[in-house]
Amino acid sequence: MKAAIPTLRLLRTTPFRLALLYLGLFIISVGVILGVVYRSTAGFLEEEIGATIALEVAGLQDQYRSAGLRGLVDSVRERSGYSHTNSIYLLTTPGGVILAGNLSGWPDATPEPGGWTHFKISDYGGVNNRPSTAMAVSFVLPGQFRLLVGRDMSELDQLRGRMVVSLRWVFLVTVVLGLGGGLLLARGAMHRIEAINRTTHRIMAGDLSGRVPRGGGGDEIDRLAGNLNAMLDQIERLMTGMRQVTESVAHDLRTPLSRLRARVELALIRETDDPEVYRAVLQDTILEADRLLATFTALLSIAEAESGANRKALEPVRLADVVRLAADLYEPVAEEKGLTLVTDIRAEPTVRGNEQLLAQAVSNLLDNAIKYTPEGGRIALLLEGAGPGQSARVTVADNGPGIPPDMREKVLERFVRLDAARASPGNGLGLSLVEAVARLHDASLRLEDNEPGLKVGIVFPPDAG
Repeated sequence: MKAAIPTLRLLRTTPFRLALLYLGLFIISVGVILGVVYRSTAGFLEEEIGATIALEVAGLQDQYRSAGLRGLVDSVRERSGYSHTNSIYLLTTPGGVILAGNLSGWPDATPEPGGWTHFKISDYGGVNNRPSTAMAVSFVLPGQFRLLVGRDMSELDQLRGRMVVSLRWVFLVTVVLGLGGGLLLARGAMHRIEAINRTTHRIMAGDLSGRVPRGGGGDEIDRLAGNLNAMLDQIERLMTGMRQVTESVAHDLRTPLSRLRARVELALIRETDDPEVYRAVLQDTILEADRLLATFTALLSIAEAESGANRKALEPVRLADVVRLAADLYEPVAEEKGLTLVTDIRAEPTVRGNEQLLAQAVSNLLDNAIKYTPEGGRIALLLEGAGPGQSARVTVADNGPGIPPDMREKVLERFVRLDAARASPGNGLGLSLVEAVARLHDASLRLEDNEPGLKVGIVFPPDAG
């Protein structure tokens, strides 16, 4: 019973039903081809026999015209007396008296519209003692004498029988092979689909590391497996990021919240009537609350970008306008810190994206560059355009301390800050947001060495417009 269950399941599968459908179409095609072969072969042989009979008829007619009835009788007797002949002759008077031939009587069969007559000679006695049939043509001579000329069709009937048997075997073998091949194909497809089902069950059970195996043939199931694995990678990355965010929020926000509570508690403990003291405490509390709100806003922006919720709202965006706006906002900030901000817009590319998120990503890059570049430094904001087959790229380069190559992947994670940056205000979410926005737009974020400093580029795909 256990062995029958997979077979029953296989018979109910879509691959097996498709295999049956293709098998049915294949059987019909083979049947039509075999029918055409049979009709062509048998018809050709019958046409050859008919042509031979027609030639004999013409010869006997010439004999009658040249030698008269006596010559025709002699010719029919001579031809009828040949041994092992399969020709049939019969010459009778108007009253039905046999003058010559090898038939015992005129056949009791109705001629067809073309003059041809098919009749049975005997139940036995044909080739290999099979029923003997004949095909003949008859006509009336001057004087109402009747002449019948034909051929014994036993050999052709035997050939037809052999062809029918052979074609039946070919048809049967085709059905068996087609059905067996359909079962094998369906079973192979089911094995691969079952592998996908097992992987999904593992994932539903909590094992996010499971991946769908690929056959390596590059067919539709392999492409489906690749897409599923890419989706699972994204899900695992999001789940890991969520877990990291939860841990990081619990760890990194505990300190400012504790500090906020302590500051308010100290203000309540102090016994003073000086309103300036309370004002200062409230101002510090507001600043601390603003930093917490900024952190939560950044987390929400990252989550929104990573979820792809804004993908439906993507529309054509002129990157040059985004870059100019960011440069106008941060140029006074750079001047106030004693930095030089140089904007170089070399083209006017248009990409399909979310203008607000793109502006926030460029602003984050400029904010980081201004924050970590020492006084007197230089920051370059570069926009390179996209021609045919080229990529649009927004680059922010500075001559600050830079990021070591072994830390460039690490700094893209949430709440990760280098030791040198811990003294500066921030929450370690700037580059994480930029990376999430880049992924939303199918772009890549590249961190490179500016010698000295850091060069960060957002590279859009060539068809992003």
